[in-house]
Amino acid sequence: MAAAEFRLLHTMIRVQNLEKSLDFYTRILGMTLLRQKDYPGGEFTLAFVGYGEEKETAVIELTHNWGQTKPYELGNGFGHIALGVADIYAVCDRLKAEGASVVREPGPMKHGSTHIAFIEDPDGYKIELIQTGG
Repeated sequence: MAAAEFRLLHTMIRVQNLEKSLDFYTRILGMTLLRQKDYPGGEFTLAFVGYGEEKETAVIELTHNWGQTKPYELGNGFGHIALGVADIYAVCDRLKAEGASVVREPGPMKHGSTHIAFIEDPDGYKIELIQTGG
């Protein structure tokens, strides 16, 4: 199969509080809410966020199950979502000022020279920031 036959569409994560997650991904990380729909019969809401239109780029699907009262177990199979940033140090300073949890301060990655940092979303999902410029 040729790679042109496939295109990455989205990654889905389950979130406990949709409003908090939408605020984090849109206000703090600068994504756009592309679409959102309630499914009353299944008691869940899907919200898609990203940096561009779904026809052009992969996005994140936030799934909110209405009856979920306990935090989700993240397990040990999921690693992280990665975002490229031009100036990782300035971005981390801004994210901290906005209340984001920086769990690995920016700096060179172990055994390499790429500068990275890790933050967590409201549900504890790890997001790696990778310096792509600056």
